[in-house]
Amino acid sequence: MPVNAEGLPEPAAPSPPPGLVTVGRFDERPGYSVNRPSGADSSLFIWTTDGRALLGQGAAQTRAGAGDLVVLGPGVAHRYAVEPGARHWAFWWVHCQARPSWAGWLRPYALGDRLYAVTGIPEAVHERVGSVFRRMLADARWTGEGAPPPSSGTAPHTYEDGQVAVAKGTAARELALCSLESVVLLTTAAARAEPGQSSIDIRIRRAEALIAADPGAPHTVASLAAAVSLSPSRFAHLFSQQLGQSPMRALLAARLLHAAWLLEATGLPVERVAAASGFSSPFHFNRAFRQRYGTPPGVYRAGHRG
Repeated sequence: MPVNAEGLPEPAAPSPPPGLVTVGRFDERPGYSVNRPSGADSSLFIWTTDGRALLGQGAAQTRAGAGDLVVLGPGVAHRYAVEPGARHWAFWWVHCQARPSWAGWLRPYALGDRLYAVTGIPEAVHERVGSVFRRMLADARWTGEGAPPPSSGTAPHTYEDGQVAVAKGTAARELALCSLESVVLLTTAAARAEPGQSSIDIRIRRAEALIAADPGAPHTVASLAAAVSLSPSRFAHLFSQQLGQSPMRALLAARLLHAAWLLEATGLPVERVAAASGFSSPFHFNRAFRQRYGTPPGVYRAGHRG
């Protein structure tokens, strides 16, 4: 159902740096709102546990209630607030760089402008998702020494509101991302898409999955088209029409994200990171990486290694 979020309050709030995985749980009262005119550098995943909220990104808008997952993609102005008339809004949230493989799972729930609303999730799944978020909060605090800290119990209300954790180490970040991946898979697999949401050609989904599975492979428009039994021209047209970007632009984005992960998690020289991510020219890699992340690969690694 379309909603009007134009009346949302306008205080701006900075988002966490894109290289981090930040997870928290808030319970906010009427008047709470966040507005980011330039959007965020990373994706924001919001799982509502109680109350109601209004969320908007670009021209797309949605409501969220208990058991709804809303995802705000990077780079688009967004705002969210406790819905007028609601007593409160309790929710888990995660800021992170989304894994490319999640795109296909979220695609049926796209509302436009990189806003996704996964609704109609059976109540039997809600507690499972809640337990994953509690585990994620604990894992994000792991230093990498000894065993990860225990989660704050299995009951829905055994944690305190307002808790925030930043997964700084490589192991903590990967554990948190694996937990978030299970949330995305659980909710999208169990949910019922709303009528009128996007329907992506299965061949385009397959090509998207091929890119996500191995972004460093020597993909071309012709090779991807052949893999899904389409002519190159028809494939390029369908891909751009249904996903809003060309196949090669999608491939570049996947390669840069793969390179960022390698820089964070390995000690490979920058030249080998470039080659493993599908870049034949280190110069081209450095230029493209700087354009995407705002810093050269070496500087990015220094700031994001655990």
